[in-house]
Amino acid sequence: MKRMVRLQYNSPVVLTFALAALAALLLGRLTDGWTTTKLFSVYRSSLTDFYTYPRFVLHVLGHASYSHYIGNMMMILVVGPTLEEKYGSRGLFWAIFLTALVSGLVQWLFFPGTALMGASGIVFMMIVMASLSGMRDGYVPITLILVLVLYIGGEIVDGVVLSDNVSQLTHIIGGLCGALLGLSLRR
Repeated sequence: MKRMVRLQYNSPVVLTFALAALAALLLGRLTDGWTTTKLFSVYRSSLTDFYTYPRFVLHVLGHASYSHYIGNMMMILVVGPTLEEKYGSRGLFWAIFLTALVSGLVQWLFFPGTALMGASGIVFMMIVMASLSGMRDGYVPITLILVLVLYIGGEIVDGVVLSDNVSQLTHIIGGLCGALLGLSLRR
């Protein structure tokens, strides 16, 4: 008798995040960008505007296009399940939430003329957290040093040299949050 193949929702935080971001992208298409602007992008707006507060966190679900979405989700789907297994669903959820909140607040406070959306800060947070996961007492993994130099250093250089629509500061914030949260979750 043949065994049936069963699907497993193996990484609930990562899978729910990816599905929520896909729903946000589709909703943005259905509303001709209204939900993307009102809910899934963070920008300077009045503190009396109800939508200002959810945007501080929900901006990580918004994406400008399918290719933008895929670029972020591929990395999250590769790195995220391992982190969720190591740090637990609750730990990874809070790491995502805090990284989203910090990057949203920084955007709102310091960049009044621009909007931010996308999960690239979460991607960088996960990359650094994954590099930290190999850390043992008294030893710093060379992979962590390389990740910090290559990714974070590259983002600093790109931020100075390039003038594109990519928020290198969000990548740096994500990496720093990943380092701080990874170290605190290890304890």
